[in-house]
Amino acid sequence: MSALRTACQNLIDLLEPIAELGSYLLLFVRAFLSPKAQAAATIVALSSQLAAHQRRVEHKQQPRPRFSPAFRVLWVILSRVLEGWENFAHPMKPATVKRWHKQGWRLYWRWRSRRRGRPALDQERRGLIRRLSRENPLWSAERIRDTLLLLGFAPPCEDTIRKYMVKPRKPRPPSTTWLPFLRNHLDISWAIDFFTVTTLSFATLYVFLAFEHGRRRVVHSAVTRSPSMEWVIQQLREAMPFGLQPRYLFRDNDGIYGHGVALFLDHCGVREVRTALQSPWQNPYVERFIGTLRRELLDHVTVLNEPHLERLLGEFIAEYYHAARPHQGLGGDTPMPTETPPPLRGPTTLVATPVLGGLHHRYERRAA
Repeated sequence: MSALRTACQNLIDLLEPIAELGSYLLLFVRAFLSPKAQAAATIVALSSQLAAHQRRVEHKQQPRPRFSPAFRVLWVILSRVLEGWENFAHPMKPATVKRWHKQGWRLYWRWRSRRRGRPALDQERRGLIRRLSRENPLWSAERIRDTLLLLGFAPPCEDTIRKYMVKPRKPRPPSTTWLPFLRNHLDISWAIDFFTVTTLSFATLYVFLAFEHGRRRVVHSAVTRSPSMEWVIQQLREAMPFGLQPRYLFRDNDGIYGHGVALFLDHCGVREVRTALQSPWQNPYVERFIGTLRRELLDHVTVLNEPHLERLLGEFIAEYYHAARPHQGLGGDTPMPTETPPPLRGPTTLVATPVLGGLHHRYERRAA
């Protein structure tokens, strides 16, 4: 209801100046068609009233009149078509009429020069720009424009692309995210982590793993009842003989590592990369291996003691995980690369080798 009332009021405000200009036009037509004597008498009558009004204004007996927009437009037109119009401009100064003319001219050219701009982008291209900028924080507007051009879209200019790019809440220098950084350093990075196993007697055993990202290979594993910083450093010495150190080592913020592990890695020339607190997804490969180890081994056996767990881990890793278990991340290959067997002619048979008492099997194709 209020919107309708506002629209009606705006329409009335627009029609009022038009109606007033129409009344002025009717007065002009009437004066133009009337006899000269009657026109002269009308002019005298109007001039006398105007003079009386002017004297009252000069003696401050009456405030100065406020001129309507239509009145201003009328006098701007008269100033262009009537000679000597300054002699008839009694209620206002001629400079005032000239100022009205300048204001009207300025408004006209502002309307003529209004910026229409380019047509707005369609929803599809706006969504593409946001997606490309969100998935590729290092890409500039020029790079996104070239990519859209290669994809067959009609790209807008760089300034328009910057308008629709995803802007971070806290502006910072462009940097890649955690997972792309990890993928770009797979062949030169390892990860270490702990997990626990409960034995038949409800004792807790701590398993230490050193995991190579490139081939998803377990470099070293060890089991203990009471891990310490010195014990971890010794395991790292055994896992990283001279010349075989990785460039990066990912680890969490477990208190077992203490300050000595960081000093040891720095002395070995290994750059330590710590994950954020309570963010296991930042160390995904070793966490995934621990999940695989539980699902495919530890959930199906009862660990008796420390030597029993060491034997199970050793057999699972060496006989099955490294040698026979394919990985999608390796294109279906195993962590320890296997040679493709030569093609066999004639009938063949499949030979199964049990691993971990038949919990898993390794298979080999042989000639019958």
